Amino acid sequence: MFFWKIYKRILKLLVKNFPAYQIRRNLLRAAGYTVGENVYVGEDLIIIDELNDKGYLRVGNRVALAERVTLVISSRPNFSRFSAIVPSNHGPIVIEDDAWLGTGVIVLPNITIGEGAVVGAGSVVNRNVPPFTVVAGVPAKTIRKLVTRTI
Repeated sequence: MFFWKIYKRILKLLVKNFPAYQIRRNLLRAAGYTVGENVYVGEDLIIIDELNDKGYLRVGNRVALAERVTLVISSRPNFSRFSAIVPSNHGPIVIEDDAWLGTGVIVLPNITIGEGAVVGAGSVVNRNVPPFTVVAGVPAKTIRKLVTRTI
């Protein structure tokens, strides 16, 4: 278990700074995350989770994670004196096929971003995003529905 924690921490550091998105994608897989095919992983991706978490992040196929996206799987008050009254928040993040997260997006725990959804740059996602929907803002709100067509 100790080896896994060190290994995962090193992989997460490499994911943040490695120059090729294909390598970043493979490093995420090696760190225990589920990542689909043809996924773009922008530089400076931050994943906040517990080091022994496995299976809490699932990224579908053809997803675009722009630069500086933050995925918060685990959030807790740590050593604050309020830790007894402020609950921890820990849960999975699912990003379904063909979704696009713009630069600087923050996704909180227990969130599903639906198929074909677009999250505008700088948004904070604190509730599920329906499929084929554009959301933006802090907190993210629906901007419009996308018209889908079969290819």
